[in-house]
Amino acid sequence: MNRPQSTQVFLGFPAASPAGKSVAQGVEKAPDFPREWFEFTNPTDPHHVFSIDLTWMESHWHCTFGTSACHGIDASLPDVGCCNHGAFLADETDRDQLYDAAAALPARYWQLRPAETDEYLAHGAPEEIEPWLEWDELDDEEGNPEPALKTKVVDGACIFANRRGWATGPGCAIHQWCVDEGRDLTVEKPEVCWQLPLRRTEEWEDRPDGVEILRTTIGEYDRRGWGEGGEDFDWYCSSAPGCHTSETPVWVSQEAELKALMGAEAYEVLAEHLRARAAVPKGVFPVHPATREALG
Repeated sequence: MNRPQSTQVFLGFPAASPAGKSVAQGVEKAPDFPREWFEFTNPTDPHHVFSIDLTWMESHWHCTFGTSACHGIDASLPDVGCCNHGAFLADETDRDQLYDAAAALPARYWQLRPAETDEYLAHGAPEEIEPWLEWDELDDEEGNPEPALKTKVVDGACIFANRRGWATGPGCAIHQWCVDEGRDLTVEKPEVCWQLPLRRTEEWEDRPDGVEILRTTIGEYDRRGWGEGGEDFDWYCSSAPGCHTSETPVWVSQEAELKALMGAEAYEVLAEHLRARAAVPKGVFPVHPATREALG
């Protein structure tokens, strides 16, 4: 008896998880596919090596927050994109820059601006927490929870996330202001916000000759970058073809972010390599599957 043959589909996540369902339905692409990497030494530091995911850099992803193409990581709150949990601050510099941004941000951009903001800016004591921040916990390198500052969550999302019906439309208040006035997103927005979905990891390692070097890896911040919780998002943008419709590749559209992550000199090494690759006929190098589907 001949049985119909079936082809096993590798979703990359448990089939019953939101991630697995999204991949199975074709809304997102599975995370496991051929990628090409480019490794080079930092031109300003011989003991610093970069490993760059070229397949992500050459993808045509772009942020669609505030548009119908962004479904949101929580299907019940699509207007707030990936801003449901607030933004944890990286360090005191991140906190100071956010303070300056909140102080300069015109009220017309900020739907959920705390009523006490003006009073705090004028007379707030140094020991008082900013009215747009709150304390939470974040795991340290050993997995132990420790106190951490983050932006407040109001009605299920970040206090800077404007909802539908606001004059400037749904989306990040700081982002909207920066785009309108040509301000630097890597200075005004919290670090975790302007980096996504670029992911930078750094690790010290011993070269075979015994010399210690720093390896910086930059690539796609996919669902797995969030740990086990990433598979619970109802939707995620980096693997969604609907977010791979930019006219320019990531290495061009996110030049400012990449320069902030790796330095201008190192970025130019990457850009020179990618400009040369752009002259090669299509189909020679691996293509991100979401970009392939979106742009054909």
